[in-house]
Amino acid sequence: MSFREKMPTSPKSPLRRRRSSWTGSWLNHPTTSFKEVVSAVIQAQSPRSTSKPQTSDFDFNFDFDSSKVDRTLSLPDSLLLRILQKLPDSQNNNNDVSLVCKRWLSLQGRRLRTLKLLDYDFLLSEKLVSRFPKLTSIDLSNACMNPNPNPNPPRILLCHKSTSCHVSSDSSNWEENLLPSEVIDRGLRVLGRGSCDLLNLVVTNATELGLLGLAEHCSDLQELELRKCNDNLLRGIAACEGLRVLRLVGSVEGLYTSSVSDIGLTILAQGCKGLVKLELSGCEGSFDGIKAIGQCCEVLEELTVCDHKMDDGGWLAALSYFGSLKRLRVLSCRKIDSSPGPEKMLRSCPGLESLELVRSCLNDKEGLRALFKVCDGVKRVYIQDCWGLDDDSFSLAKAFRKVRFVSLEGCSVLTTGGLESVILHWEELESMRVVSCKNIKDSEISPALSSLFSLLKELTWRPDTRSHLSSKLEGAGIGKRGGKFFKKR
Repeated sequence: MSFREKMPTSPKSPLRRRRSSWTGSWLNHPTTSFKEVVSAVIQAQSPRSTSKPQTSDFDFNFDFDSSKVDRTLSLPDSLLLRILQKLPDSQNNNNDVSLVCKRWLSLQGRRLRTLKLLDYDFLLSEKLVSRFPKLTSIDLSNACMNPNPNPNPPRILLCHKSTSCHVSSDSSNWEENLLPSEVIDRGLRVLGRGSCDLLNLVVTNATELGLLGLAEHCSDLQELELRKCNDNLLRGIAACEGLRVLRLVGSVEGLYTSSVSDIGLTILAQGCKGLVKLELSGCEGSFDGIKAIGQCCEVLEELTVCDHKMDDGGWLAALSYFGSLKRLRVLSCRKIDSSPGPEKMLRSCPGLESLELVRSCLNDKEGLRALFKVCDGVKRVYIQDCWGLDDDSFSLAKAFRKVRFVSLEGCSVLTTGGLESVILHWEELESMRVVSCKNIKDSEISPALSSLFSLLKELTWRPDTRSHLSSKLEGAGIGKRGGKFFKKR
């Protein structure tokens, strides 16, 4: 019997099994080095590995360790980049790949797209653009702080949104920790010369010259956040012709002071007519500045007003000039509008669909009435963690004519009767969400309100978290006196 006849023909034979993938075996064995796997694949595919060894009359015995040969050198950069892109996210987010060798360090730098810089000198030395040439999103907010604070007094870690820095306990002016504007501008010019693919940038304390130097080379810039912004800085905003998303941060109480007035808003409106999203945080202004934005930015779909300083008032009346606005967000505002003007000047915003009120004071009934009148055509209403929203204030929401979804969260003053008196007037209501509103009680639900609930397509009802938790824990023994569990036997 020949050797071929002795070979097993059963389909369960190991010789009939499909060979496992080298990528699967490497991923299943994390102790195996990725570099060893690539070397093994190259060696297996090499013609020398499949051919028979040639016999020679001479036996040369060299002390040569083939395991130390870097076989990835035969792979082109493009192919090795494709292999590195197949790495799992757990290994893709750490720096293990960049520690293999200098070549892999360079390749890993070419793969990085988003970076939050902590040391501004790294940008000034031009190492950032050479180390990471393909960056598309850069956050310079933390790097714009002074890296050499006085170490003698105790330091305090100060955090605000995505920015954090150490400040002195005896410092009365936080702005002392910011780098000079000249240094910031010099870094922006370096970044502009080396990052032509830049799409998103966050920077603090820049000037008009720095913005112009950046825009000269980064023509594809689409999203920009300017912190400690002022009117003079906005003179260079027209150079960023491709901007679609813009965030302006003027004054931040306790951190820094800067002014963005109607002049700056008008310059912005004339220079960035293609904006889709705009956020004004800590900015001043009034009716004229908001009106200019509405008239010039014809494709603006989302407007966010955060902690505004519009003491002159009247900005709500300017919302009627926004023809494409679909979403209005009011965040962390101590007042809505101190002087909304006569009611005849308050016209509806034609295309507005969504209104969001988050962490704002709604005590001012005149401003709240003006806001609800301008937004009377919205379909979605979100109110979250706002104080001062009592039954009288919420009754002004009857002005909404087309509400289909409402979300109330953290409205601790609103009662069941105040909620019922409003939502029964919304004939098109389809979905409702009520969470953490402690004065809305299940026991106070009327038959009319219960009938409305049965007609809704979606209902999330958790107004009183304490009663909800108590009902869930009933019979579980939690909350009993613990003495009986430790009786002596």
